[in-house]
Amino acid sequence: MLGSVIISGGGTGGHIYPAIAIADELRRRNPDIKILFVGASDRMEMEKVPQAGYHIKGLWISGFQRSLSLKNLMFPFKLLWSLIKAYSIVRKFKPQVAIGTGGYASGPTLFVANKMKIPTLIQEQNSFPGITNRLLSKTVDSIAVAYSGMDRFFPEKITHITGNPVRRDLINIAKPKQSDYDFFDLSADKPILLILGGSLGSKRINSLIGDHLDSILKLGVQVLWQTGKIYFDQYKSLAQKGVSIHSYISDMSQVYALSSYIISRAGASSVSELALAGKPVLFIPSPNVAEDHQRKNAEAIVDNGAAIMIVEKDLDSFESVFTNWISDPLVSQEMADNFRAMALPNATSTIVNEIEGLI
Repeated sequence: MLGSVIISGGGTGGHIYPAIAIADELRRRNPDIKILFVGASDRMEMEKVPQAGYHIKGLWISGFQRSLSLKNLMFPFKLLWSLIKAYSIVRKFKPQVAIGTGGYASGPTLFVANKMKIPTLIQEQNSFPGITNRLLSKTVDSIAVAYSGMDRFFPEKITHITGNPVRRDLINIAKPKQSDYDFFDLSADKPILLILGGSLGSKRINSLIGDHLDSILKLGVQVLWQTGKIYFDQYKSLAQKGVSIHSYISDMSQVYALSSYIISRAGASSVSELALAGKPVLFIPSPNVAEDHQRKNAEAIVDNGAAIMIVEKDLDSFESVFTNWISDPLVSQEMADNFRAMALPNATSTIVNEIEGLI
């Protein structure tokens, strides 16, 4: 049985929530296990991880700016300090395994663990890996990925297709009850379009829906709209019969069950959850992410006939694309079925099996 594990990953929800899902499964199997998270001291993991019930220590680390920036002058000092701090954390905690899910802090943490001969595993959520995992892949013992063809980036012998970890409540999404419709003040008699812009919301998607809300409603579609906290006040006045607007929705299994169609960003965690939901999806990938990985995630789904995509520069075509999309429910459902067939619902369990195998 595992007695102690360090998990490092963060910066975005796409790195944090898979790490928490892995921790939850480790704790479910090993109730007495000691789990310590290591994150970047000024990023969202410092809040989200304790909320999930785990201890976390922070490193003074940030990424290297791709453009000319004075911040880059601090990078060598931050990296050296983080390596020293990571060595101290790992030496004192004595983990049996170290796990990285991407993000700045996982680099120093897993580098140090590897030098101390502690078994290491990284989990890559995207179809195009981040620079931290690409560097770590040269020395770790095992790599868990969500897409085929990742041996383009990683050593084939230690790369395993597992899928991305998701919360257990999303593995078997129940049919919606009347009380679910009542909770959002929506009708069970009309299709529901779910709008998701990522954990923080999307300025561009919110603007798009605001501009086209009347035309969407004229098609007989209701709207369940998560704006994100910083955009809620701007759009809350658009709530009306058939339009339910929320800053944040915590029970995603509930809204996935209710939805007939989904418009979403294409972050790795979102893509994995949407595959399990098995609903028709229109991806609008964010262009403001490293290596344009959201577009590449979405393309991997579209290429399998499992979703449609509009990139932001082509959003002038939204109304015609959207109208055609929902006017042919048979084609939309075929895409949804193809997407569901790509889901890997046992990803978390498979990854933990691999972790346990390392010792």
